Amino acid sequence: MEFLYEIGLFATQTLLIVVAIIAVILVIAASAGQKNKTADEGYIEVRSINDRFDAYNATIRELSDTEQTSKLRAKLEKKADKERAKSDKARAKAASKTATDALEITSDKPRTFILDFEGDTMASQVDALREEISAVLPNAQAGDDVLLRLESPGGVVHGYGLAASQLTRIRAAGVNLVIAVDKVAASGGYMMACVGDRIIAAPFAVLGSIGVVAQLPNFHRLLKKNDVDVEQFTAGEFKRTVTMFAENTDKGRRKFESELEDTHDLFKQFVLENRQALDIDKVSTGEVWYGRQAVDVGLIDEITTSDAYLLQIAEDRELIEVRYKRKQRLAERIGVGAEAVIDRLALRVWKRISDRRFL
Repeated sequence: MEFLYEIGLFATQTLLIVVAIIAVILVIAASAGQKNKTADEGYIEVRSINDRFDAYNATIRELSDTEQTSKLRAKLEKKADKERAKSDKARAKAASKTATDALEITSDKPRTFILDFEGDTMASQVDALREEISAVLPNAQAGDDVLLRLESPGGVVHGYGLAASQLTRIRAAGVNLVIAVDKVAASGGYMMACVGDRIIAAPFAVLGSIGVVAQLPNFHRLLKKNDVDVEQFTAGEFKRTVTMFAENTDKGRRKFESELEDTHDLFKQFVLENRQALDIDKVSTGEVWYGRQAVDVGLIDEITTSDAYLLQIAEDRELIEVRYKRKQRLAERIGVGAEAVIDRLALRVWKRISDRRFL
């Protein structure tokens, strides 16, 4: 009976997965039908990290402070707020007298603009990064800087090349750029990281992998065995060097390897331009280093986490988190929800048919 129960449960869950997949297909079809409509533009979301930290502190103090301590703290904070308001008013008044074409009012504290980049293989977040940098740079003042919390194992050359180029805009504008790596910045991820004026990383963050890799399967022998011919027509000797279906030649392989070496040389040159003290031959072997090792070879400047760094500077700087978000149409939101349902169901089915002993 238990076996029949398991079979029935598995069949039911499989049916639900199939229904969910059909729903996703319908959503995609509906979206395709609206492809001629103008897509909703995104928007910039700005949040204060200082306010978040203050809220944490207030919550803890609410539980731990005595009544007398709480009153004294409130009195001191009220006094500080008055002094701050007075200072802001005086600064605005002085600026209004000296400003000519534009009002030049600087904030009480220098600001750190915080951006995030969680890279995939295609570096698809580069569009959001572009918008965030475009929003920050016109508002950056003397003493301000940018902190990029970077997480990426790398990916396509052109995608990460563009992402690194976006970061060079920050340095070109004279704004100090700090890169924080908590988990991984390898290959294309490190191509981005090396642009920073300063790189910090967690002790076991993975860094480096300054190399280039490419691979593809070749089905020529399988097709030949089954009497399937593949005809390929090109104009230009090296329009196609290696292919998945036709027979590859030694000459084509050598040309492809030469192109990889050229790309690697460009990668090394880019890293060295941004980190001139590096022994580039030592670190460009494709190897990776953990944070503690990366300090020794010069890939990074300091061991610390992004959270520790933000807490360290929060007292003296205004911390402003900037994120670009794209508005999603209803069909897209339904698609994301359906995908999550499929993931959960697939996990449950896997658990049912696998060993039941879990830790």
